Amino acid sequence: MEPQESPEQSKALRIIPLGGLGEIGLNMTVFEYDGTILVVDSGLMFPEDYMLGVDIVIPDYEYLRENKDRVAAIVLTHCHEDHIGALPFVIKDVPAPVYATPFTMALVSHKLEERDLLNKVRLHEIKPREHFTVGPFEIEFIRASHSVVDGVSLAIRTPAGLVIHTGDFKITHGQLDDEATDVSRLAQLGEEGVLVLLSDSTNAEKEGYTLSESEIGGTLEKAVADSSGRVIVALFASNVPRLAQIVNIAANTDKKIVFNGRSIEVSIRIAQELGYIKIPKGMQIDVSQVSDYDDNEVLMVTTGSQGEPMSALARIAAGAHKQIKIKKGDTVILSSKFIPGNEKAITGIINNLYRRGAEVIYEKISAIHVSGHAFREELKLMIHLTRPRHFIPIHGEYRHLLHHARLAEKVGIPKKRILLAQNGNVINFVDEVGWIGDSVDTGRTFVDGKGVGDVGRKVLKDRRALSEHGMVVATMILDQDTGVVIYGPELISRGFVFEDEKGHLLQDAQCVIMDAVEQLDLSGPERIPMIEAAIQQTLRRFFNYVIRRKPVIVPMVLEV
Repeated sequence: MEPQESPEQSKALRIIPLGGLGEIGLNMTVFEYDGTILVVDSGLMFPEDYMLGVDIVIPDYEYLRENKDRVAAIVLTHCHEDHIGALPFVIKDVPAPVYATPFTMALVSHKLEERDLLNKVRLHEIKPREHFTVGPFEIEFIRASHSVVDGVSLAIRTPAGLVIHTGDFKITHGQLDDEATDVSRLAQLGEEGVLVLLSDSTNAEKEGYTLSESEIGGTLEKAVADSSGRVIVALFASNVPRLAQIVNIAANTDKKIVFNGRSIEVSIRIAQELGYIKIPKGMQIDVSQVSDYDDNEVLMVTTGSQGEPMSALARIAAGAHKQIKIKKGDTVILSSKFIPGNEKAITGIINNLYRRGAEVIYEKISAIHVSGHAFREELKLMIHLTRPRHFIPIHGEYRHLLHHARLAEKVGIPKKRILLAQNGNVINFVDEVGWIGDSVDTGRTFVDGKGVGDVGRKVLKDRRALSEHGMVVATMILDQDTGVVIYGPELISRGFVFEDEKGHLLQDAQCVIMDAVEQLDLSGPERIPMIEAAIQQTLRRFFNYVIRRKPVIVPMVLEV
């Protein structure tokens, strides 16, 4: 639902987060001025434990659907799934032009082509420090260091003032390569005057600075060099800087390199085409050639560092991978952070790898991962560089946003100019004054197979009940003319009790159903719904009283 505006606010700049505030993932922010909408990022989130059977979660973007004629562009800060994963779904409903850096755009193109959407949207490649205009918005890409290549922050010039959106970033001292955050440009924008800074809050609880990739590289190279057998490295497919490091490590240790997993093969191909990774001729081999070399000559790179159930690493750990079987002497390196919510799946894989004889190296026992998100000193530096009039913490759970807000206050942003918003809040700016006003409808949309949004809270509640208490199906057949029961009730249970051990329980339940049905007036036309309701109510009470369980009751009443 679109928020109401007064005539004097019609030229207000509005910022509306549709996802990413109060959670890790689902990043999507709307910028709106004088009827034109600009969308920054379109991310997904992987399901939490209670989301049984759900494949992915995307933001509820009903606000964009309702206003699709006003959506002028979708701008992407980088290629992580929590920033681009929902784009194919959004594009189907809101086919606005997309702007992104070359590597991000290459992955987006591949994603859209898989879904036959590539010809339905205009794609525009933009490089850091380049500008483009969308309606009243002038956008500049500013290079931002992250755990991917081609990440950017955004400078968005509006009639109401200059907005800086950091995207995901870190500022590592001593990093002078082409992927370092462009602090000089941020400082220039700070001199120009920044109305509001929207800044990444993921690591707002962590003191100091992030480690540099070079420090992690040394640890990785030592782990590879010290291994006497095969080495398997699992990481995010989009982490091109880490992939490039591993290619260099393979070259330095005279190993052949294998890439296994669809997403990582796509990333390597794109990274090579764009010149981010160069693999020496003859060093890369196919997974089918691994047995042709001694164990200590092989380094394999794969996906599944977050315990994804169908990933290559999960299949390897379970012994279900067709070509890669773990054996004693193998070293497996999980070169990524444990994302909250994935710990149980990851530790399950680690345990299985150990059982099969591998040595496993992961973040809790070795410094083999560096965060792509700024620590507190870098967050302070971002505020000092940009010197914003207002501050909005973004990208994080509520505790991250709160810690970041407190940090901004400590470095000099007045508390009244720190806007601690939630998803759906409409943040208004008029005459350099900002405030949180009305809200729009937002939330989470569950994607299950090809179904988008057809799994809601009730379905999840039923799935949880099925997983915890099982199901009982009660079947009865009536005479159509008389309403007399001519068959049943027959009870079939699944995931509830062993029928041979608890047969008396189901027999007693049959009697309870018959007693309840006999008390009903079955002469009317609505007898089937009446009987089904009676069966559900009676069995729920009976099972709860007798064995304290609440199975899903499915009554099936037919007339013949």
